[in-house]
Amino acid sequence: MAKKKDYYKLLGVKKSSDAKEIKKAYRRLARKYHPDVNPGDKAAEEKFKEIQEAYDVLSDEKKRKVFDKFGYYDDNLDINSPFGAGAGAGTGGFDFSGFSWDTGTTSESSTSSSGGSSFRDIFSDLFGSGGGSTGTKTQAEPAKPLPKKGRDIEIPLALSFEESVTGLTTNLTVNRSEQCSRCQGAGDMGGPLVVCTTCNGSGQVQKTGGRLQFSQPCQDCEGTGRRRQPCSLCKGKGVTPKKEQVKVRIPAGVDTGSRVRIPKKGHGGRLGAPPGDLYIVTNVGKHKYFKRKGNNIYVTVPITISEAALGAKIEVPTVDGKTRLKIPPGTQSGQKIRLREKGVPSLRNKNVRGDQFVEVKITLPKVISEETKELLRQFDKINSENPRKVMGLE
Repeated sequence: MAKKKDYYKLLGVKKSSDAKEIKKAYRRLARKYHPDVNPGDKAAEEKFKEIQEAYDVLSDEKKRKVFDKFGYYDDNLDINSPFGAGAGAGTGGFDFSGFSWDTGTTSESSTSSSGGSSFRDIFSDLFGSGGGSTGTKTQAEPAKPLPKKGRDIEIPLALSFEESVTGLTTNLTVNRSEQCSRCQGAGDMGGPLVVCTTCNGSGQVQKTGGRLQFSQPCQDCEGTGRRRQPCSLCKGKGVTPKKEQVKVRIPAGVDTGSRVRIPKKGHGGRLGAPPGDLYIVTNVGKHKYFKRKGNNIYVTVPITISEAALGAKIEVPTVDGKTRLKIPPGTQSGQKIRLREKGVPSLRNKNVRGDQFVEVKITLPKVISEETKELLRQFDKINSENPRKVMGLE
């Protein structure tokens, strides 16, 4: 007796489900477990075979009646017999006709014996295969090409920290395409239809995915098997390659990942359609002492004990050059002082600019003389306040 399998459970449907629900469930599972989606996965391949077996039976009205009566399907079962006469032979009606695995051959188109849906039809729905007969397509007239906008181009560009803040103008070499001047983007020069050399007039091309071989409509002739003679200049593509020097202006304020658009400098369109756009994607290098957060800039500057205690005016770097910064008396190490509008210009509003924050760090001299040590001892006697005690740490 053939091995019993619950086909309804395999497809995840109820016994009362109609043909439409069964087909929908099969399509969903076939997409999930198809060998093309799971290359080299034996478990997925076996699952794919099981759901195909289940669909082959449940999509056929007569086979389904046999399965519902006996709880399994066998070609030799007799639905009119209460005992299932002839049961025990057969393989469960599993049929992979219409395609091959890795034998390199394709069998005749299959249809279940009682008019049920064939796997070839479902396969065509799932993967766009023209698995059925192409006799009617080879007689069809190829559709006239429509205007088509050109594709966009992305080019990465490395910038220094300073260039990202100030902006720059540069020339870039762009490998793009433009509409063919001979056929005006049509891809052919008109004239009579000839046999498509890509598919040899069949309208179909063979594709291989994993261990599965199947057919797809030929893109060059749109599955008709015929096309007009391709343009000799663009070879039927409708566009020709072009290397062009493009002037690019990078605005002030860009950061890593910013996209700068240069209109109509992408690949050329077809039949008068506009070209695509060129996008420059910026990658900003690190600075040796500046750090950027949003539109603000941060820098750490060392100061002496006396500058911190008595106050001072010191020079600090900014992206615009050096500027004078006032250190208030009693400044603590780690304190931040703001320099307004010394940060990065805003990309959204060129009149708005971030700030620069200067973090001061009090440093001791590398070599302390005996005279300096004595002065520090006297300073400690006069200023005997314990900062740890003030903070409640002692």
